[in-house]
Amino acid sequence: MKVKELLDVLNLKLLTKDVSEDALYAEVEGGYASDLLSNAMGQAQPGMVWVTMQGHQNVAAVASLIGLSCVIVAGDGPVAEETLHKANMNDIVVAATDEPAFELIGKMYALGVGKK
Repeated sequence: MKVKELLDVLNLKLLTKDVSEDALYAEVEGGYASDLLSNAMGQAQPGMVWVTMQGHQNVAAVASLIGLSCVIVAGDGPVAEETLHKANMNDIVVAATDEPAFELIGKMYALGVGKK
């Protein structure tokens, strides 16, 4: 599944408006959920979608470092403008939803995200 397809199917709000078509049509290789940046850095893999409630600029830095396909901020968490600026600069898709992370992850799993 492509990032754009995931955003559309889950009715997510795209927050990074200046990302490339390549970023929007990157393949989703799996999913990871955590609100701890250190956990994401140690366990998330390139191509994964990261579900978190964090919206500060270090989220974009970690996503770029790992090579994640997308960051989804769940639970209507605030996303700082600096985060979006850094994400746009690094071609990282950031999306948001007011759904709780638990429900969003369940829907992603039902769609086959992360299943081989």
